[in-house]
Amino acid sequence: MSIFKLLSRSAKPAQASPAQTLPSSGAAANPQLFGHDERNGSHKDTTTSKKRKRGLDNEDSASALPADIDFFGGASRRTEETREDDAKTRRTEHARHSTDDPVSLGREDGGADTVEAYDEEESKRILRSHKLKIVVLEDFKAKEEEAPTEKKKKSKKRKSKNDVADKKKNAKQQLYPQPLASFAELRTRYGISRRLAENLREQGYKVPTEVQLGALPLLLGKRTGDSNSSTVTDPSGAGLAGDVDLLTVAPTGSGKTIAFLVPIINALLSEAKTSNRSAGPRAVVIAPTRELASQIVNEARKLAKGTGIKAALMKKGMEVVERAEDNVSEEANDSPEPSDEEHGSASDDSDTGAQMVQQPKRRKRRAELVKADILVATPLALLNALKLQDDKFADLPSIRHLVLDEADVLLDPLFREQTLALWNVCTNPKLRVGLWSATMGSNIEALTTSTLTARWTSLSPPPNVPRPPLIRLVVGLKDTAIPNISHQLTYAATEQGKLLGLRQLLHPTMSSSTSTTPSLRPPFLVFTQTIPRAIALHSELLYDIPPQAGGSTRLAVLHADLGAAARDAIMTRFRRGEIWVLITTDLLARGVDFRGLNGVVNYDVPNSAAGYVHRVGRTGRAGRDGGVAVTFYTQDDIPYVKNIANVIRASEKLRGVGEDEGSVKQWLLDALPTPSKRDKQMLKTRGVEARRRVKDGEGRGKGRISTKSGYERRLEGRKRGAMIASRGLAEGNVERKAIAAVSESEFEGFDE
Repeated sequence: MSIFKLLSRSAKPAQASPAQTLPSSGAAANPQLFGHDERNGSHKDTTTSKKRKRGLDNEDSASALPADIDFFGGASRRTEETREDDAKTRRTEHARHSTDDPVSLGREDGGADTVEAYDEEESKRILRSHKLKIVVLEDFKAKEEEAPTEKKKKSKKRKSKNDVADKKKNAKQQLYPQPLASFAELRTRYGISRRLAENLREQGYKVPTEVQLGALPLLLGKRTGDSNSSTVTDPSGAGLAGDVDLLTVAPTGSGKTIAFLVPIINALLSEAKTSNRSAGPRAVVIAPTRELASQIVNEARKLAKGTGIKAALMKKGMEVVERAEDNVSEEANDSPEPSDEEHGSASDDSDTGAQMVQQPKRRKRRAELVKADILVATPLALLNALKLQDDKFADLPSIRHLVLDEADVLLDPLFREQTLALWNVCTNPKLRVGLWSATMGSNIEALTTSTLTARWTSLSPPPNVPRPPLIRLVVGLKDTAIPNISHQLTYAATEQGKLLGLRQLLHPTMSSSTSTTPSLRPPFLVFTQTIPRAIALHSELLYDIPPQAGGSTRLAVLHADLGAAARDAIMTRFRRGEIWVLITTDLLARGVDFRGLNGVVNYDVPNSAAGYVHRVGRTGRAGRDGGVAVTFYTQDDIPYVKNIANVIRASEKLRGVGEDEGSVKQWLLDALPTPSKRDKQMLKTRGVEARRRVKDGEGRGKGRISTKSGYERRLEGRKRGAMIASRGLAEGNVERKAIAAVSESEFEGFDE
């Protein structure tokens, strides 16, 4: 045997090792994206200023030196850091043991098992290592106190530009709340319900992610053992009272659902203990799609198991408020008052007694009121249930918690009117609002502030109700993809090139296995721009998977035109692993959790940079490594693809990949044109225009997904025309001119 064959044969097993780091291989040991590699320096803070970066580099270099060769005072600094690490380790171990011990888990007063709180410097260090930034966007109470003094100062001399700049600079106050070291501290430090803590432990939640580490202390309120709770103006954030409106920007798959469900369930349980429970739902979670709403309901039911708190998904026919028609008795139905139009009123043009007698029967068929404490719904479904006559909506005074999941979409012009209408019907002055998303523009922050102000002015609450501040929490870099996935930006030139590239992903060659870039393995998602393109791609790839592997049953398409039952069945099969490749639109681009998804293919370029962030965020969730995101772009996409290239570069930089090692090189960024503001807006609203129309002005199918040439399609068109002609002549109801028109319409010219 040749020595070269022997060497090549021995090198093959080493190439199979990357397959063990796929997201579907199992749960991640640490779901955190940042912070756990701080000591070895693999993740450096590239977003901070130069001064802070130099300080971090000095700390890393000093901590890396052994004790016997640290001649320049690093030992004292290292001793201090070691002491802080030991204290953190003791707290974590103590919290872990208290979780395993049912006696300590049941203690309400903290007692000897109360964990020591972090000091301000230690809180700052932990929050910065996890790339958490918490600021007060609007402190409405402080503004109201300063308003009279500002009016007096208007008559004085105009302030200089430097003073105004300093005032703007100091307007946003940064907070450093107590970080959460483990989920066990929720019981020992914040005193959450025992059953809620047990449910978290049963679901396997031990180490909090970055968004949970920062958001839960802000929302849970007063801690166990605190004699009083101070306001949000405390610079250390040591005594946040929990009465805040929170705007959170965190990466995809970082556990935002758990971060807002745990405080809501705990608050509802506290209200039940104090007998302040009101009729109707007390918390509403709004999601843009039915799939995401169903997922939130499932998570809420897992956390609320055994607590008495019920969560329900809003469906057609459900009633949220009690209507006036429901209280009318059968004997008092002499007035021709029309019933709700949703249930089919018959009082439009009738005043006879027979038709009036039939109205009580319809009222008896009305659905019962929702008895759930947490209601999860899409905007339109909830508005339809609240709709009254004259295009008005019923109020929801019982709602104390309003959550907008994927808030940037819900406040986008597509959903903005519906979302703001739901926001305004929540008339409780003690309403607490939470906005959560992985991407959030500055316009959303401005709209949130103005909406809160307008709503507070219209409600005119009693003077003893304080106005909560608006706090913003940002994890990592805003509008950036998660750093633990691999990005591939592939130029395919034409639609036929994209189809060929996708088939190569389905049937990888031997040469691709030797490359350094990770390969895409099923299961994975394929995103298209429109529903017709998703259907066409599914038809084109239907027989690409061999029968030995399952054939066409391994491939499916999911879009909004399908019924609810069909969509649920496809989602169930995909989660079970029966479907390997799921072709879809942006319907599944946001919020839906597929923890075992190995990759994402953007067959069509996303309509925005935020769309790319959410699409590729379906893989690599909860700290799992190995996810692959492949994006194909053609000649038509070149004017718009630079935004996506910038997102990929920022994600790779956050991961620690050098400029020469990443998938997006500097020469590509220099060569790609920068889209104008108008181009971005048109792309966001309509997508690439060439893919929206089947034919262009010359009759060619430019955006067609097919491998057939124009000549083959011409022959097929002639055959179809001949078949229609024969049927029409046989029945005698089709003219020859119409037959000729049908035959000619099937020909679309040559694409090649």
